[in-house]
Amino acid sequence: MAKHRVCPWWLGYLLACPLRRLLQDPARVLAPHVREGMMVLEVGPGMGFFTLDLARMVGVSGRVVAVDIQPRMISHLKRRLAKAGLLERVDARLAEADSMGLADLTDRIDFVLAFAVVHELTSADSFFAEASQALKPGGSLLLAEPPGHVSVHDFDQQLALAARAGLRLIERPQIRRSHTAVLKKN
Repeated sequence: MAKHRVCPWWLGYLLACPLRRLLQDPARVLAPHVREGMMVLEVGPGMGFFTLDLARMVGVSGRVVAVDIQPRMISHLKRRLAKAGLLERVDARLAEADSMGLADLTDRIDFVLAFAVVHELTSADSFFAEASQALKPGGSLLLAEPPGHVSVHDFDQQLALAARAGLRLIERPQIRRSHTAVLKKN
């Protein structure tokens, strides 16, 4: 698999740019997976390109848990959420490099979003194990990786690790500029 590398915090500004919506509209990407009242986990939210839409979609009765290893990403995310009036719907957490720290979420998550992030983690194997543990039975995970950073072979390896963690491939939706899969917890 590809060598571990983390997106620099300052690139978060570019990744949260509204022009990106022309290529990957969060509402369109998330609509098949997220409903009001859900408990959602977003891994590597950066400055919140998907997070704000997730918070709107889960509504006041839902919750988004956003975990990132970079303090600056979390602080910028919180500022954007507060400005949008959505901070109370999101639990923005600083994670460790080797663990997302989700023990309190075992079997509580309805949906996990892992968009262009698994290739940055120190251990994809650990990620899928933690995500699977957090997911409710029948919960799903949207995995999307950029082809410029992740080869087809590496993406297939990620899917194999997910399967070992009890996540079954159910769909391969088309998302622009992404290798994509929807996985479901057995």
